[in-house]
Amino acid sequence: MNSTRKLWAGLAILLIASFAVLLWVGSEIHRQAPPLPEQVVTTDGTVVYTRQDIETGRQVWQSIGGQQLGSIWGHGGYVAPDWGADWLHREAEAILDLWAQREHGVDSYKKLDAATRAAYSQRVQDVLRPNTHDAATGTILIDADRAAAIQAVAAHYQSVFSDDPATADLREAYAMRNDTVPDAEHRRQMTAFYWWAAWSSVTQRPDSDITYTANWPHDELVGNTPPSNLFMWTVFSVLFLLAGIGLLGWHYAASHGEEMVPSLPRSDPLAAIKVTPSMRATAKYFWVVIALFLVQILLGAITAHYQVEGQEAYGFALADVLPYALTRTWHTQLAVLWIATAWLGMGLYIAPAISGHEPKFQRLGVNFLLACLVIIVVGSFTGQWFAVMQKLGLVNNFWFGHQGWEYVDLGRFWQWFLFIGLLLWLTLVGRALWPAIRHGGESRSIVSLLFLSVVAIGLFYAAGLMWGEHTHLSMVEYWRWWVVHLWVEGFFEVFAVAVIAFLFTRLGLLQTRSATIAVLFATIVFMAGGVLGTLHHLYFTGTPTAVIALGASFSALEVVPLAYVGFEAFHNYKLGKATPWMARYKWPIMFFLAVSFWNLVGAGLFGFLINPPLALYYMQGLNLTANHGHTALFGVYGMLGIGLMLFCLRGLKPDLKWSDKLLGTAFWSLNIGLAGMSAFTLLPLGILQLNAAVNHGYWYARSAEFMQQPIVDLLVWMRVPADTLFSVGAVALAWFVFRLWVAPRKVPVRQALPASS
Repeated sequence: MNSTRKLWAGLAILLIASFAVLLWVGSEIHRQAPPLPEQVVTTDGTVVYTRQDIETGRQVWQSIGGQQLGSIWGHGGYVAPDWGADWLHREAEAILDLWAQREHGVDSYKKLDAATRAAYSQRVQDVLRPNTHDAATGTILIDADRAAAIQAVAAHYQSVFSDDPATADLREAYAMRNDTVPDAEHRRQMTAFYWWAAWSSVTQRPDSDITYTANWPHDELVGNTPPSNLFMWTVFSVLFLLAGIGLLGWHYAASHGEEMVPSLPRSDPLAAIKVTPSMRATAKYFWVVIALFLVQILLGAITAHYQVEGQEAYGFALADVLPYALTRTWHTQLAVLWIATAWLGMGLYIAPAISGHEPKFQRLGVNFLLACLVIIVVGSFTGQWFAVMQKLGLVNNFWFGHQGWEYVDLGRFWQWFLFIGLLLWLTLVGRALWPAIRHGGESRSIVSLLFLSVVAIGLFYAAGLMWGEHTHLSMVEYWRWWVVHLWVEGFFEVFAVAVIAFLFTRLGLLQTRSATIAVLFATIVFMAGGVLGTLHHLYFTGTPTAVIALGASFSALEVVPLAYVGFEAFHNYKLGKATPWMARYKWPIMFFLAVSFWNLVGAGLFGFLINPPLALYYMQGLNLTANHGHTALFGVYGMLGIGLMLFCLRGLKPDLKWSDKLLGTAFWSLNIGLAGMSAFTLLPLGILQLNAAVNHGYWYARSAEFMQQPIVDLLVWMRVPADTLFSVGAVALAWFVFRLWVAPRKVPVRQALPASS
């Protein structure tokens, strides 16, 4: 068996084993998830909440934006609090204040002496932490004091989500519009869901001293401190990281050879590729990419500004028509949509270029798919506006409104529409690629890997269809991260690696055999940590401790290939300088270099900063998570999408002179702007929040009291120069693309000579 077949066999075995374990973990999550009670009753038989209250309350929460307005279990927005953590601390303090008033005649337990406060803290833990859920009857039993505290906290939340003037300042601090939930009964039911999220965070699992969420969030008042297994698996994750880097370094030193061809082509081989009608039609995809990118930046600026003014934009009551929950929804969705559109366009362009085959009606399919994508964007965004403005109703919200899950907020109808569109894309790309796979040749393995990644991209979005309207929250999170981590970060990554390798081999710069081995090996290394590394998102979402063990071990391996992206960057740089005609591809290569840099910094450094269990225990849902998200999502996948788009544009317009000034402005402005966002706002703000979470509790790091400090406002304002520079880069890129069609400058292009010349 030759080395290529061995690598294919190794990849197949790895994927089968990894997904088998991932599916087993899913079954364990389903079995051990926090129970939804049939009713919550007091010791005297009074019903506080029913299961219907909790489930309807979750529907209400989803309809107003869900994870886009605050968070649950740490997943979601950053301006409003984590509702479960906030409720938990408020409930504990309400019980303590009740005892202080009844037993000591003071209105707050904080006025008691230290010894009494310490005794009260232990006493409130004895009330909150024991598991009183009766599995036989589905009943949670609570005492009268806890019921009174629940009533007090619920009244506070019902005021916040109404237009009550008493809580107007909090709504402004949370960037919530007035009367976020107009219906009083819906507000009451939503408090039931918030209470259940808090209950699962403080209630110990049966026969355990660890809560359903592994003692998350940190709040010493209720006894939520890091369990010992977080320390142990954090140490192991660091050891796995060091071992993985060492093994990869040994492999690189032992097997890395010269991949460049001994004799380089004298002219650009890609210039000879005939642009087919369907390839030419992909230009419209890149126009849409630019449009979505510009709108995403605008929405990002509005969303960031809400953190300062809350409900207004320079005095205009913007929240009345475009509230924060909506701008953040569209901002995060567009990030995925414009990047995905760039990659989809690249797939449709490259498939006929690889095979030299233009299937019948291919151009029609390309145009029809683009029309479907536009309808999905407009339709889903319209439904989300009606949902967040509470004009759609709960009956229709799940299918046509706002599902409330960050990055997969689309209504179910639009999810199905998108999935069908991806299947159409798979069909279009697959049938154009098929002749190249069938006829073999040296590039067969790379093309096959490209085709398999296309299949995975088309099919794995189906994970977003695996939950229903009332599926348990833990299981929704499990499947949601299949989409966000495996679909966005996993298979698109394999697709990009295969495309770039093919481009360099077709340009005649790399030996096909060595490039094939390198691509297969890189895919194996990435997938070794990437599949089970999904679990690091699920440490504190009502999952069993096995998730922490597996997630810590394999998420550390995700960083291993990123430790060597410097070699990849240097290699790409050498290819870009290999021959004079490669100057035509200077800017796609430069964006690939940026991908390598942000892979190391955004995905590697900032990713591993928050991934180990003990680190994530304190950092989940803080701006350190946003820092990783911005630098990894745009820095890696956004830059890669732009680089691939530029490769396609060079092929679509081979005889045009490109403006180095515009592209240079775009490249440096986007990169420096992104670095500025991280360095001046997201990273320092995240560090301040981390200090607050460690010293005072997670609830405080996310509270209005903390987030409305002058230093926080200053850090948010410090984003303005970086955001402005970033916007300049986007406009320069858009102007460059616009001029390719409106004011092109033509230069003669020499046809490619045979590689042997």
